[in-house]
Amino acid sequence: MKYAVIKTGGKQYRVSEGDMISVEKINAEVSSKVEFDKVLLYSDGGDFEAGTPYLDSVTVKGSVIDAGKNKKVIIFKYNAKKGYRKKQGHRQPYTMIQIDAIEKRKAAAKKEAPVKEEPVKEEPVKEEAPVIAEAAAVEKKVPVRKAAAADKPETEKKPAAEKKPAAKKAAATDKPEAEKKPAAEKKPAAKKAADADKPETEKKPAAKRTTVKKEVPSSGE
Repeated sequence: MKYAVIKTGGKQYRVSEGDMISVEKINAEVSSKVEFDKVLLYSDGGDFEAGTPYLDSVTVKGSVIDAGKNKKVIIFKYNAKKGYRKKQGHRQPYTMIQIDAIEKRKAAAKKEAPVKEEPVKEEPVKEEAPVIAEAAAVEKKVPVRKAAAADKPETEKKPAAEKKPAAKKAAATDKPEAEKKPAAEKKPAAKKAADADKPETEKKPAAKRTTVKKEVPSSGE
């Protein structure tokens, strides 16, 4: 028994031929045909193939039987001790589909783009001009200024002006060296000689101090 796993409405369904499934709402009218291309897995009863993420060679075909809304669901919210109450109902829409066939088609062979062959550009062959033509071309290319400059004689360089000797240095060399004055002779110290001739003065003896005794009156008088 072959089966497939398809994806629709953000959910996955395992389907086989003849099954009826309820899926999320599809924009299709009742009794119309639908086709699911997002096939995740396919098996023919023995081997199976898994996609990465989908299989391009497998398609699941079905037909729309019914479309409507499911039973009402109550959503009630409240906060204790706050006086907050909220009641809301919701009916989820759906589409009922019957699986008609699971087909496996051959993958279309990819056509390889033809390789464009770029034309080979042939370089033009340069013909060698005769030697006479080259010599004439060289003569024409000689600039006039360079030819005129070649005819003129080279200007002689002026000799460098001789430097005059400094007047001060010449005057200094002509003058005789000033004679140094002899140093004044040191005269012997007269005081030292006089002191040496004088005899040493005798030291006077120190004057003796006399003590005067005071008479103390006696107690009997």
